[in-house]
Amino acid sequence: MSGITIAGLPLEIFYLIELLLFIVIIFMVFKRPIYEAIALGFPFTIIMTQRYDLFWDYLIYPTTSSLFYIIVTFLVLAHILNQTGVVEKLVRIIIAIFGKLPGGAGYVSLFGSSAMAMMSGTGPGNVAATGVITIPAMIKTGYPRALAATTEMSCSTLGNQMGPGLNIVGFGILAALYPDTYSLSTFWLALWIVGAWLIVQRIVFLYAFAKYYKVKPIPEEERPKLGKALKEGWQALLIPVIILLPLLIDSSMKPFIISRLGEAGQAAFSGTLLMFVAGVACVYAMYIGRKNIEGGFSAAGTYKLFKNTMRGVIPVSATIFFAYAISVVFKEIAMQDAVEQWFLGFGLGSFGWAVLVVVFTAFLGMVLPGSAQVAILGGAIITTGAAVGLNPAVVAAVMPAITGCMEGMTPPMALCLYAAMGIAKSGFKETAKLAYIWIAGHMVMAVLLLLGLLPIFVF
Repeated sequence: MSGITIAGLPLEIFYLIELLLFIVIIFMVFKRPIYEAIALGFPFTIIMTQRYDLFWDYLIYPTTSSLFYIIVTFLVLAHILNQTGVVEKLVRIIIAIFGKLPGGAGYVSLFGSSAMAMMSGTGPGNVAATGVITIPAMIKTGYPRALAATTEMSCSTLGNQMGPGLNIVGFGILAALYPDTYSLSTFWLALWIVGAWLIVQRIVFLYAFAKYYKVKPIPEEERPKLGKALKEGWQALLIPVIILLPLLIDSSMKPFIISRLGEAGQAAFSGTLLMFVAGVACVYAMYIGRKNIEGGFSAAGTYKLFKNTMRGVIPVSATIFFAYAISVVFKEIAMQDAVEQWFLGFGLGSFGWAVLVVVFTAFLGMVLPGSAQVAILGGAIITTGAAVGLNPAVVAAVMPAITGCMEGMTPPMALCLYAAMGIAKSGFKETAKLAYIWIAGHMVMAVLLLLGLLPIFVF
């Protein structure tokens, strides 16, 4: 730390505030995409901190991380699932199961988005993939437009918790702080368990909203028969198995793998497993969805598919890339130490810390992407949580819920909210009011999870 303070704040915290203001100006005043704002944020950070010696080394730093390539591979998978119609097959099965319930279209939104979340890692992408089906269905069965939009918004943000993306960046930080302590497979299972608790919260809210607004089931004539839906879509159900099973094996059979491959072999196996799994899932999705690929499952069809996929993958990848680059600059100037001292300076216990960090990240989520929050502040969040007596692995597993998930719901950024509003054609004022109800419930669950009051089991 520099020891310099400005207006009572450490210089490093002041740097963070300046970066936030810069991103807000680029994003909201000049109305540039968020990936451009984050990309420009990297040279701005270099100039602001006057660490010109770091520019080239840290510009290419993300390319040296296998975690970054895992994120990109899963983003590709998400777009392939959408373009090949695999997501639609999954949604039809969910409609057949849950559509008969009062407010059933909301449950379809929840479980459809959750299934997509495990593979996509993107909130707005979930809205685009499932919202075009579920939001009209919700409105047709009695959901007010604002409720349909906020239901899809809340469910789709789970992509940031259970899918690849900032949560893998979070694991990288955890592994750097506690070397050789946690495996990526076990950590990923923890992410899904946290996501499962958030699904429980959303089920409770959906039930209450359906009762209050007297929402009807999806009409029988619009619900596919379960047998038919399974016959048409059973192959799509194997994709979560393809992803989950290897992770379960790696997490639960570590001693066996070490006995066969040795310590170095097991580490290499765990480090490359996720990228391999995502690649296999991509090929499998292309095969079962080959009828929906222009040109079929051929070289020409595959080229067109990936060409269209890259248009959606590159902006998100760029956001994560430059957020990662900014984070290592802040690491060089001891941002983590400054934030640690600032947080711990409040003298709070575990409960006070949990409330503070949830509120603080919710505020940051109004202007800063979750990926940038985790990359810049993840180390400080994990270490200060450990300092007040919380399990650092639990804190890291919940971190996507308080950063990326919140970013998708809290205006003015709120990309999930805006995407869902566009489909539902709902007004901002009434939609924002309902959004804050979902946000409040999400924040309460996050506090309970951070404190360990809701078990995660694997740690």
